[in-house]
Amino acid sequence: MKLNEIRDNPGSHYRAKRVGRGIGSGKGKTSGRGGKGQTARTGVALNGFEGGQTPLHRRLPKRGFNNKIFQKDFKVVNLGQLQQALDAGKLTAEGGLDAKKLVAAHVLRRPGDGIRLLAKGTISAAITIEVAGASEAAVAAVEAAGGKVIVLGRAAAAEPEPTAEPEQPKRRPRRKAEPEAPPA
Repeated sequence: MKLNEIRDNPGSHYRAKRVGRGIGSGKGKTSGRGGKGQTARTGVALNGFEGGQTPLHRRLPKRGFNNKIFQKDFKVVNLGQLQQALDAGKLTAEGGLDAKKLVAAHVLRRPGDGIRLLAKGTISAAITIEVAGASEAAVAAVEAAGGKVIVLGRAAAAEPEPTAEPEQPKRRPRRKAEPEAPPA
């Protein structure tokens, strides 16, 4: 093979549309853009424009609200991923697992707002793992393998703190009405 014989794979390079090159080309004069006006010019992006008629997205009623700025970003870890990392020697079952260890072992890229453990795959090692949330099936699978799932924040929520009786606000003494002076 020589340098002059090198070619792209067939179909990998799209032949550019040559516009404005005469009537015979089929894309002469107005270059396939029709007559004059807004859409004949460059820089026109009229997505959703319906010729002045109120567009569909404005005719439909507003519904619901978007609360994503307060949404927690939980990172999902499956049991199969943990078992794979254990088998590869990236993780060890001793000492318990948490977000920092999973990030260090490259099971996760970043911890986010916490880890959610799901039951996809199987686990055979007895592990202790601290997570922000876990599915019932994942907890059952870990416990069946002899491990333990610690759900952070749930222990405090399960047992409410005993609180003392709230103090009643102190009332101000009522002012006695002063006797009216007799008219002079």
